[in-house]
Amino acid sequence: MAQPTFFKQSPPQTLADLAALAKAHLVDPSRAGQEVKGLASLDEAGPMHLAFFDNLKYVDQLAATKAGACLVSARFEASVPPHVAVLRAAQPFRAFVQIARELHRDALRPQSWFGCKGIAPSAIIDPSARLEDGVIVEPLVVIGANVEIGAGTVIGAGAVIGAEVRIGRDCNVGARTAIQCALIGNNVLIHPACSIGQDGYGFLFFGPEGHLKVPQTGRVVIQNDVEVGAGTTIDRGSLRDTVIGEGTKIDNQVQIGHNVTIGRHCLLAAQIGLAGSLTIGDNVALGAKVGINNHLKIGDGAQVTAMSAVKDDIPPNGRWGGHFAKPTRQWFREIIAVERLVRDQKADPKDEGQE
Repeated sequence: MAQPTFFKQSPPQTLADLAALAKAHLVDPSRAGQEVKGLASLDEAGPMHLAFFDNLKYVDQLAATKAGACLVSARFEASVPPHVAVLRAAQPFRAFVQIARELHRDALRPQSWFGCKGIAPSAIIDPSARLEDGVIVEPLVVIGANVEIGAGTVIGAGAVIGAEVRIGRDCNVGARTAIQCALIGNNVLIHPACSIGQDGYGFLFFGPEGHLKVPQTGRVVIQNDVEVGAGTTIDRGSLRDTVIGEGTKIDNQVQIGHNVTIGRHCLLAAQIGLAGSLTIGDNVALGAKVGINNHLKIGDGAQVTAMSAVKDDIPPNGRWGGHFAKPTRQWFREIIAVERLVRDQKADPKDEGQE
């Protein structure tokens, strides 16, 4: 069976060209004309590949690499094997990414899965919907009444866009995504199987009539340059809108409850759960599987360690973690204290045979 490559392969590049692109210094100028045909990790690279090194964890891989060239900081330059051309960069990984972005532009945003150039014959589009020139609509898409979609946007196969939804220019809506009650800005990437704008989890619990549903009449507002990972759910607001701020990047399988406000340029890792009506400031970073209770406020620049449970407000620039989350220094001190108690208990001969 042939091994396909799913992205375009760029033509060979000389080390001189790559050094200029990444603003790196080629240590041996005599190798300026040496060609690189691709990028690879240290352990998989061959003589025609460029790799990078910036983590001592992989120093053994650096010593054994067969790469033709490597981006590395001045600190580790002497550790590079003689057969590997050295491109010195202050931040090797950032330089590597700059090169990768240039060589693999088609991987920066999803493309039409089926090579569509316009509207697929099997798509169902309400006559009142308004699509600007250059919109791509893949097979089996359903677009409702009065929807507006901007130029350069791709609507993936099987997606359902509810009535009155607005989607800006140069967006991508992934396959099998469902969107309703939403206003979406420009250059927004929504990966497959997302649910955006559905009912929030709003009930009056345990009343005489059972769990009484509260009408969810707000919207979802997603600002420019947001990315939403596959399988993510963003509930619409009950009274006010659920808002995702400009430039925020959301990983896969994240749950965002109703009335949540997320600021600009935040980072949300996979499987986070955000309860309703909480407010997250700008430039906040939340690790994987963080859970945050409702009606809290997370200040600008705060960071929360993966798998933490947050039940209290976090101040701006706070570094919190644990279950329940608290300032990380306090959390670490408590962990060390508990470990010390356990060690001391095991050292006490009176405790022998108690387990």
